[in-house]
Order: sequence, then C-alpha cells, then structure tokens
Amino acid sequence: MSAALSLPGARGPQLVRTNARCHADRAANRAGVGRVPEDGAAGAPSTTAADHGQSTGPPAPNTPRGPDPEKPEAETHMRTRGASASERTDEQKPAPEAAVLLLHGGRADGLEPPPPLNLPGRRMIPFGRAITRAAGSHPLALRTAVYRHRGWNGTRADPVHDALRALDSLAEDLGPVPVVLVGHSMGGRAALRVAGHPQVTGVVGLAPWCPADEPVDHLAGRDLVLLHGDRDRTTSPRGTRELAARARRAGARTCVVTVEGGDHAMLRRAGEWHTATAAVTTGLLGFSPLPTAVSAALAPGGDTVLRIEDLR
Repeated sequence: MSAALSLPGARGPQLVRTNARCHADRAANRAGVGRVPEDGAAGAPSTTAADHGQSTGPPAPNTPRGPDPEKPEAETHMRTRGASASERTDEQKPAPEAAVLLLHGGRADGLEPPPPLNLPGRRMIPFGRAITRAAGSHPLALRTAVYRHRGWNGTRADPVHDALRALDSLAEDLGPVPVVLVGHSMGGRAALRVAGHPQVTGVVGLAPWCPADEPVDHLAGRDLVLLHGDRDRTTSPRGTRELAARARRAGARTCVVTVEGGDHAMLRRAGEWHTATAAVTTGLLGFSPLPTAVSAALAPGGDTVLRIEDLR
C-alpha cells in the first residue's frame, strides 16, 4: 500500500504519492486501465489492487442506466463491444458461433454491490478488445458477468450464482453455442467453479484464486489454461499449479502458463497478458489454431507448465 503524507500548513489535506505509487500509476496508464487503487483486506485473497471494473462513473443525462444489482429481475450479463458494457445487440448481427464470458475480480468478503467506478471490471476491457480482434470475422458474443455483491463471501460463493445466471441467459439467447470463460482472480475462481455448465468448453484463468480445497471433479473433459505471474502476492501461483494438477487427475486437460515478473494486476507485461489470453481463448473456441506449446501441453503426457514466451 502506498504512503500518503499530510503537508503541514496546507489548506485541506494534500497527498504526496511515493515513487512506488507513481510507478504503479504509470504502469496502469500504459496498460490502458487508469490508476491502480490501493487495497488491503487481510487474511484472504483480496483483489482490489489488481481488479478493475466496467463502469466509468455515473451515466450522462438521458443515458439508460445498466442493470440494478439490487433487483432480482436485473440482467446478469451485458452485451459488450470491445468488452465495454452496453446494451445487448446480438440480434443485430450474424448469429454468434461461440461466446466468451468475462468474469472480473473482487474481494474475499463484501456484501455491498460493486461501486459505480468498478476498477476490477475495467481491467478486463483490454482483454475483451484483444479477444474481439483475434476472433476476426467469426461472429462472437462477448459478455461480462454482473455481480450483485462485491465479494466471494465464504460459503455463499456469490459470484458463482451470478456466473450461472449469465450462462443460463447465454443459452436462452444464443442456443447451444460453446462458451469459454475468462476470469481474473475471484472471477477465475468463479469460472472454475461453474465450468461444469453444459455450454462451457474451457476456462482461461488469469491469476486465479485457487484455494487448496477448491473442487475439481466437475472439470473432467474441460480445457483449462491458467496464467499466473510469478511475482503475484495476492493469489498463489503455487495454488494454481496444484489445482491444475488435481484437475488433470480428475480428467481435465490442463496447462499453466507462468508470466515471469508478472504481478496480480497484470500490469507488468500487460500486452503479453492480453495477446496470450486472446490467442488461447480463440484457439479453444476453434477460431484459430491454439498456440503450439499450449496444444502440446493439453495433450496427455504434455509438459503442463509453460512460460509465456513459449506461446509466441
């Protein structure tokens, strides 16, 4: 957490950011996600320093508001163009051949809804754009799950219910198209938890939260590609490798990609995170060939731990 100093004699509080805070902001600007917030719940993985949101502030006058997370009838997903939230327009385009559901991060605990300026979802915007570009001419439905609560909240597992509602809605709207889940941190855990849904064919986890007791039996027959930075201090790279190994024993096809120097916010080497995620996602959907190293790793007996350089 960055330090904040009060300047004596100033009119009102003045903040002086440390060099580390400045460096983090410059890295965030290069990644196109704005300022990285400070974070800090202790005791369980917390992702507010790494997660970014889809809303950019209060709507302009006469601009329709998005779904109200407090209302049961609210939509649980939204159509996105380049991963920025907007009204759904699937019916105005060719029928999608497949779908991608983005699941951003959050907190270990938090019953309040995500704030209007929800930075965890904003961090997913460049991933959505990269996936859209990589899909090329293939009609693709790109949506993001809308969380009703900010945290996982123990046995409530609130994001899991939101993700399942979004998947059911995709099935109702688009029919039985294949779906790949792309989830960061808490969203990665939610993606893994709902991967047994009949429409899900694969999961791309970005610095996923993988507790030691996370269930894996339902992942049989699924493709899991999990990317994790080796400098992540919020979620555990080792936990990701261990979950991948357990899932493979349960019948999943798994691969872990290590991002050397990568942090939880995915700001270091941001472009490589985006490019690798897009290549793997469109490859799992069959829009393009999988990176050769990933295809070999998913095969029986493959080397299941790669470096991001191997995907080039």
